[in-house]
Amino acid sequence: MSTTASPATKASPTWHLDLVAGLSIAGLLIPEAVAYSGIANLPPQAGVIALFVGLATYGLLGRSRYAIVSATSSSAAVLAAGTLALAGGSDVSRVAMAATLVLLGGVCFLIAGAARLGGLSHLIARPVLRGYTFGLACVIALKQLPHLMGVADVHGDFVPALILQLARVLPQVNVAALGAGVVALLLLFACERFRKLPGSLVVIALGVAASGWLSAHGVGLTGDIRLAADLGWPTLPQSGQWLPSVELAAALLLILYAESYSSIRGFALKHGDTVNPNRDLLVLGVANVVSGALHGMPVGAGYSGTSANEAAGAQSRLAGLIGAAAVLVLVLIALPWIERIPQPVLAAIVIHAVSKSLRVSVFAPYLRWHRDRLVLLAAVVAVLSLGILNGLLCAIAFSLVMLLRQLATPRLSVLGRLADGHDFVDVEQHPGATQVPGMLIVRPEEPLFFANAEAMLAQARQRVEACHGLKRVVLSLEVSPDLDGTSLEAIGDFATWLAARGIELRLARLKDEARDALTRMALPQLPPQALEDWSVEDAVSASPSTTPLSKGNPQ
Repeated sequence: MSTTASPATKASPTWHLDLVAGLSIAGLLIPEAVAYSGIANLPPQAGVIALFVGLATYGLLGRSRYAIVSATSSSAAVLAAGTLALAGGSDVSRVAMAATLVLLGGVCFLIAGAARLGGLSHLIARPVLRGYTFGLACVIALKQLPHLMGVADVHGDFVPALILQLARVLPQVNVAALGAGVVALLLLFACERFRKLPGSLVVIALGVAASGWLSAHGVGLTGDIRLAADLGWPTLPQSGQWLPSVELAAALLLILYAESYSSIRGFALKHGDTVNPNRDLLVLGVANVVSGALHGMPVGAGYSGTSANEAAGAQSRLAGLIGAAAVLVLVLIALPWIERIPQPVLAAIVIHAVSKSLRVSVFAPYLRWHRDRLVLLAAVVAVLSLGILNGLLCAIAFSLVMLLRQLATPRLSVLGRLADGHDFVDVEQHPGATQVPGMLIVRPEEPLFFANAEAMLAQARQRVEACHGLKRVVLSLEVSPDLDGTSLEAIGDFATWLAARGIELRLARLKDEARDALTRMALPQLPPQALEDWSVEDAVSASPSTTPLSKGNPQ
């Protein structure tokens, strides 16, 4: 599938709308790109290179009309944690390792795209992503406070340690830096009320205008941006670093693609476009390989840039290409001014960007639904207590464990006929439903698989033993799309156990794959007619099986 434009888009030329959107995006994202470089502890040019590469690559090869591919705050934070773990405090080593990780991340994207793993982002449940984003925003905001206050930088991503470090440097606050940062932050929030007013450009212009005075009062500036610096090609990891490097690259893949696909799919659904997840994997892979080769940051389709592109009136991928050209022109023309952006202003831009993820209202639906609250809380706590990278991996692992726990928990419902009709429902949930005399109808509420099959059918045995005069048991398997070997053996044992007590077993609502597997088993206790009941009503009203059953005491 590929993204298609709406009929309204095809009716008249829209290049002028894309021109306005592209210029707006360039002006909005250049300051953010420089600021995100600071999050990753990389030179300012790393974010600018990533922005240009991401816009150009996705504009040429992508499919979404609105996606803006650039450096993101989440990937910058993961990259910072990874380079610190692998390269230590050496700036040169960190830059080289960052380029290697971005390049490896791009290779992981390409492999996933070639293997058609477009559903990879579903490994991160939405509650995990919400909780992780909230915790990540807290960490990023805390780490930007020293830049906002003009004090020594803090290290690590363990929140209690960050708070202690901030408490120690509070007496060293530079009043001029703090004032500039607070004013910039207030202006950014005030500009949100005016949709057409680019708040980041306003504070950048004011910051550059006041940079001479601020610098004289000890406020740091962005510094030299050397786009043509000879940094060499990324180097291969040393022996002993391959495994952690690949793990970090895989983490970048997961978080970038989860964030990117969420943005791309969300705007595609909003405008009736189609998406191609595997194509997006390949395009993001190319973008990250190129960015890594040029010592840029990892790139993905962030929600803020994509929504800003849509709000600016973009109609096609031409907006991204115009944005890339505008970035190149602006950097070449305005580089001396970009180098004079005060650090407190950049910190304010970052804090403002992540503030949208700090709203507690994102948790309200899960609390109201009584669903995934523990997973959401675990993701937040994991990031705040274990750090960015370990927190993400632990949150994903916790969500998968909770899923397995739910699936492995045996929940068996006893069904009864509702109001003398053809519908059979859980008798505990519907007291008006009545059980069919001489029959026990049960339904597993989770798909049968190796972790729950034995326990589920053990519950069924208990139900059988609690009944007297049973002639037939109906096992409804509509929630099981297929049956693994353990489930097949467990059903065979259950059928044999029932046959020894003179009770017939019929299986209702079987899926085709499950029926084929049971047919190949060829159990004498389960003749073909016992597998052909398309509904519970069919199984209840079917004639008794001609297969001889052993007579015994059901007790």
